[in-house]
Amino acid sequence: MRKALVIGLDCAPPRILYDELKDELPVLGSLISEGKRYVMRSSHPPITIPAWMVMATGKTPGELGLYGFRHRVPGTYDDMYIADSTRIKEEPIWNTLGKKGANSIIVGFPPTYPPRPIKGYLISDFITPDHTKRYTWPPWLKNEIEKLFGPYIFDVMFRTEDRDKVVKNLWEMTRQHFRVIRYLLENKKWDFTWFVEIGTDRLHHAFWKYWDKNHPKYVPGNKYEDVIPNYYKLIDQEISNLLEKIPKDTMIFIVSDHGAKAMKGAFAINQWLEEEGYLKLKKKPEKPGTDLKPNMIDWEHTKVWGWGGYYSRLFINIRGREPKGIVDPDEVPGLIEELKDKLRKVRGPMGEEWKTMVYTPEELYPVVRGDPPDLLVYLDDLSWRAAGTIGWPSYYLGENDKGPDDAVHDWFGIFTIYDPEGTLEKGDAGIIEIHKIREEIMWTINDG
Repeated sequence: MRKALVIGLDCAPPRILYDELKDELPVLGSLISEGKRYVMRSSHPPITIPAWMVMATGKTPGELGLYGFRHRVPGTYDDMYIADSTRIKEEPIWNTLGKKGANSIIVGFPPTYPPRPIKGYLISDFITPDHTKRYTWPPWLKNEIEKLFGPYIFDVMFRTEDRDKVVKNLWEMTRQHFRVIRYLLENKKWDFTWFVEIGTDRLHHAFWKYWDKNHPKYVPGNKYEDVIPNYYKLIDQEISNLLEKIPKDTMIFIVSDHGAKAMKGAFAINQWLEEEGYLKLKKKPEKPGTDLKPNMIDWEHTKVWGWGGYYSRLFINIRGREPKGIVDPDEVPGLIEELKDKLRKVRGPMGEEWKTMVYTPEELYPVVRGDPPDLLVYLDDLSWRAAGTIGWPSYYLGENDKGPDDAVHDWFGIFTIYDPEGTLEKGDAGIIEIHKIREEIMWTINDG
């Protein structure tokens, strides 16, 4: 087996690394130019959780039972849970390699909190509540890391108007992450390393409109225009420092879980459901941006309600499944088709045609486990975020309803393989499906 380093850059799109910034990044640009380059098609939905674990296991979100960060507790209207490592029943690549005797270093891979035993070393990901929790395997690794590098920084607050603070915290977190990874590579026995830097995702959501000239809110010459290029230059230098610490014949993989693009706005999905007659409120909200709470809903007259996010999840109030369900199970297929038809006909604020996609879980996945929504809705091919709040004067919001956010997710990320020994044909290799990446890594490091 070849020694391998997998560099995970959350949310990194081909536009940045394969095109617009490639020539400004001497290390990443060289690895990509000299590597075998794929455009990676992400999962349904194209979200950090489940996308990274789809890669690591080779299983679809349906097989994993992961449909995002939040999941509804069955039989309730408001109870939810955050998907964490205890929900993962399929075997990630590092456990498969561990059975063959390989030691792994895994850092920041979502979701690996709470940490579970592996053959090697693990630091959990951004869903870790804070550094006071147990976040490493072996458990004693936490004290070793904190004595050398201080309290571990898992994430930064990025939905804030204080962009200067985001820059400061983003640089601090990223530098610490790479110092820790360099230390582990130098001081621990390893055969396989996969780390994920969440900072690239936070960067895009906080600064996309300042960099992307196609963003509807881009202003030339703005104060933060160079934040995205400068952060990628930081990443490039940190990767350069990292490569100095590993054997020269190590296989290098560079991968993201999804892409990014301009957010055109947010669409108030529950408000639309209400006005279309699917959701009934006990009374009108008193102010815009009101969170929809179960006690505000007249469940005896409500057929459907929804969640906001980068995609919308719709739930049907089914008799016998929900506490106050009113939709008979045999009426569900017809209601689903009706909703699909209406949602696909929704147009933008200027009457422009949207490319909205609506699916049942069974249409997307060969197996459906866990607690899926009844419908997954991608508004205008993800260009519009879904807002779950109500009370707005219009369906169409110029901003995210849960704090500043300049970018939405896109279907396509990156996957590049660089072999310093030159055994792979370099150049564009086409599109690879996200659930095929595990197989490609395994094949490559085992010399086919």
